Amino acid sequence: MSNSTDLLSLFDVSESDVLSVVSDALSGADDGELYLEQSQAESLTIDDGRLKGGSFSTEQGFGLRAVAGETVGYAHSGEMSLAALKRAADAAGAVAHGHEGTYSEPPQGTNTKLYGDENPIGSPSFEAKAKLLQEINAYLRDKGDHVRQVTASIGASWQVVEILRADGHRVRDVRPMTRLNISVVGGKGDRQESGSYGFGGRFGFEDFLTEEHWQKGADEALRQALVNLEAIDAPAGTMDVVLGNGWPGVMLHEAVGHGLEGDFNRKKASAFAGLMGEMVAAPGVTIVDDGTIANRRGSITVDDEGTPSGYNVLIENGRLVGYMQDRQNARLMGMKPTGNGRRQGYSSVPMPRMTNTYMLSGDKTKDEIIASVKKGIYAVSFGGGQVDITSGKFVFGCTEAYMIEDGKIGAPVKGAMLIGNGPEAMKRVSMVGNDMKLDTGIGNCGKAGQWVPVGVGQPHLRMDQVTVGGTKA
Repeated sequence: MSNSTDLLSLFDVSESDVLSVVSDALSGADDGELYLEQSQAESLTIDDGRLKGGSFSTEQGFGLRAVAGETVGYAHSGEMSLAALKRAADAAGAVAHGHEGTYSEPPQGTNTKLYGDENPIGSPSFEAKAKLLQEINAYLRDKGDHVRQVTASIGASWQVVEILRADGHRVRDVRPMTRLNISVVGGKGDRQESGSYGFGGRFGFEDFLTEEHWQKGADEALRQALVNLEAIDAPAGTMDVVLGNGWPGVMLHEAVGHGLEGDFNRKKASAFAGLMGEMVAAPGVTIVDDGTIANRRGSITVDDEGTPSGYNVLIENGRLVGYMQDRQNARLMGMKPTGNGRRQGYSSVPMPRMTNTYMLSGDKTKDEIIASVKKGIYAVSFGGGQVDITSGKFVFGCTEAYMIEDGKIGAPVKGAMLIGNGPEAMKRVSMVGNDMKLDTGIGNCGKAGQWVPVGVGQPHLRMDQVTVGGTKA
């Protein structure tokens, strides 16, 4: 796949012929576009020094969307031919029959590009990547007999997208992605615990294939496993909780972020619906969705409707001031698109999705926040969780957490679960740290069966009187 691939040329007809079909299909529609995609992906996994799995895939296709009011017609195909496009036009364009809409103005473009377009697949070679994973395994095995299992994986993708509107407006984006993950199982006697670390972003492998970089990740995975080997059962009850900076922002993403996506609010299915302009968090809490950070996993130069990504303030000093919008929901709500119309691929329709969602820094130090807690939990990292968008209720499991006693960090605990309600939890924030940090580039977000890469982040913060589920009898 060449960086210069013109996806419209894959139809083997002129651009004017393709545009004619698209324009006819979208006649009378409020909005819509032809989305074209060509992509490659690869992954390689080693488990205890043995090749466990490897994959390579390549895909191409198009999706044609027609929007008429609240109705969407969508058809897609992996066959890049004029005949396939005409069949899709007949199917998708049917929703606009009898609809007398005014086709929306195209998005305003920018010259900003947030990442390079070099294809990370194939460079370095398969052999070099396998050798790196073997080196990671050997490095961790040399740490001692307490290392019971090592799993390491490396992956990359390269996606080229083009968006053609009925008015002839055309946008193109080339999106690289790389990632390295390391997992360690540590043991002491009959007890075993795990730790993990991953990092990546929209750049080539040379940015993290240095020995210093991957060794740091391996050491962190092992440190987490060893900490968990010493962990005691977590207590249950209502107590003050301190959240670490960086990846713990995943709770913010799930418990608050999804509830601020435009479609849920238009349909009044969000706990935040109808609260624009009201206080939905404690003073000092400002939350943004920012797709404009160079080379970040969740960043996009343009979204999958062609709208440039943006820095969008959602909650400002506790007050709800914005939603994340695609073009359809923005139009129906009388708002502006925010560059959050995203889709997993050409077979999926776009919808409002997060990019990099995080809380801005406050004015407290980590030490001040810890010292303020008489008895509570310090949650450093999270694993899985569940959230109900309509009610805002959430449950999150901690993968690394500690007791706080008399303002000092105490013993590590296992099995701690944070339970609460997103909007209510944001009102329980009493201290916001001055050390906002983004995650290391590992986030994936699921919605309506579609997965897209995202980023999360936050500073250290204190939440008062949160329900903690534990394992201590």
